[in-house]
Amino acid sequence: MSEQTSTGKGWRRLLTLIMNAKPPKLLLLTALLLSLLSTVAYLMVPIMTKELVNGFSADSLKSSQIVLMASAVFIQAITQSLSVYMFSYSGNKVVSSIRDSLWRKILKLRISYFDNNASGDVISRITNDTAVVRGLVAEHFSNFITGIVSLIGSLIIMFYMNWQMTLVIIGVFLISALLMVPLGRAMYTISKGMQDETASFTSILSRVVSDVRLVKASGAEAEEYNRGSIGINKLFRFGLKEARIQAIISPVISLIILLILVGIIGFGGAQIASGAMTAGELVAFILYLFQIIFPVMSISQFFTQYQKALGATESLAAIMQSEEEPEDGTSTIQSGKTIQLKNVSFTYKADQPILENLELTIESGKATAIVGPSGGGKTTLFSLLERFYLPSSGSIHYGNENIEQFTLRAWREQIGYVSQESPIIAGSIRDNITYGLERIISDEELAQAAEMAYADGFIRELPDAYDTEVGERGIKLSGGQRQRIAIARALLRNPNILMLDEATSNLDSSSEEIVQQALHNLMAGRTTIIIAHRLATVVDAHKIVFIEKGRITGTGTHEQLYETHLMYRKFADQQLRSGIIET
Repeated sequence: MSEQTSTGKGWRRLLTLIMNAKPPKLLLLTALLLSLLSTVAYLMVPIMTKELVNGFSADSLKSSQIVLMASAVFIQAITQSLSVYMFSYSGNKVVSSIRDSLWRKILKLRISYFDNNASGDVISRITNDTAVVRGLVAEHFSNFITGIVSLIGSLIIMFYMNWQMTLVIIGVFLISALLMVPLGRAMYTISKGMQDETASFTSILSRVVSDVRLVKASGAEAEEYNRGSIGINKLFRFGLKEARIQAIISPVISLIILLILVGIIGFGGAQIASGAMTAGELVAFILYLFQIIFPVMSISQFFTQYQKALGATESLAAIMQSEEEPEDGTSTIQSGKTIQLKNVSFTYKADQPILENLELTIESGKATAIVGPSGGGKTTLFSLLERFYLPSSGSIHYGNENIEQFTLRAWREQIGYVSQESPIIAGSIRDNITYGLERIISDEELAQAAEMAYADGFIRELPDAYDTEVGERGIKLSGGQRQRIAIARALLRNPNILMLDEATSNLDSSSEEIVQQALHNLMAGRTTIIIAHRLATVVDAHKIVFIEKGRITGTGTHEQLYETHLMYRKFADQQLRSGIIET
């Protein structure tokens, strides 16, 4: 794809992005009209100055001339101030709408998007890339419009005053513009690289800050410093490249201005000497020259920012075009149905199957355990049940209906999930237990759920009880406490289907016993699916399913599998020797 084609698509993407943000068109039009009025008033000042200079003397100075010039300056100042504010308001409104759309989009994206994109990248797109668009709309667009009007108006008046000098000035500017085109293209490339590198560096920062305890405990400060230093140096080099272009642009513009100014003064002096031009006309001409120079600089800055915005828009458009989770389907689900996996296969890559041809029935109201070696596909199976991913082939049914026929919200409301990590959000214990629930939870209901989860005791011992802040990722709580809060959360959801992913694997024996009691309360009367490595937690399950290398190789009770399944027997014997399960 050629650079011209890419740029052509770029401005269309940018325009689409801005128009989809529903900019306040009436406000923008008002700002544009005020900006035009400001420019017209500004264009009148040199003409009035010419009259003052040509007839300047104490006796000839009229109060009406002073009032007229002061009025023009006052009108220009007021209208410019209002237009700048309106453009800025509109730009911030547009970017706020873009960020809102991005935020809504990100919450609807499939899990696979986050598998392939670092969280820091996503954060940078919403903050840094949208800020570039804001700069274009809020700041540079108004200067661009007024610059165009001022440029055209000044040139028309200058043509009328002295067309020969005006043609020379236009020629110089056209040559300068041709010189600036390759610099603008280089700026686009640099800006795109800068934005991508900023996103990458933000990703490193986000990861290190969130996992700072792991970094310190692993003695990885030097390694992370080196990784961050590489990103900093890359940003530094991009900054230098941008500075080099600016270092070329600034003196070139200054030289052009100086040459034109010297040429006008020299040529104008000769014109005055010959009587072809008055001193007032020369002064006015010089003033109009500045009314060309500053707009040209504003227009140049606009195109520089425009090139940056094109790079940012490319990344934002990629997010907006990414596939979302489906929203259609029925929200009515009858509880108490059997879950059936019918010839289900799943793969991330075509040549790397994760699950193959699974046939499984999970009976309603009973506990089904999924066991097997690490990497066998157990957690992936949970992800399919939660519809984080869709099967590559086959289907999953709840009763007689494919679960894809239900809305995601309705289906996921049926599920209570407790993992080995038990994610905790920054906030209070109350916030964490009631997280995701739209209905108002009474103190009595909250306490009942916590009591059934065996969490009420330690919560009431905390300084602010249920309003105690738990810190980022629940760092102020122990592993067992986090698990019990997760169980209390699941109890409040009152799910029909319970999914336990190694829910006690990271706990000490005393904490595990308490959590097991809490899980027993949670499992009562619910369809429960358990992933476990420690067979002691699942030996009493109604059905145990053994998965290895993505295939089901055995189903039955603990006794049945121990007698008939060689790998299961090895698992059980190893844990028996280790004292993990009892005979």
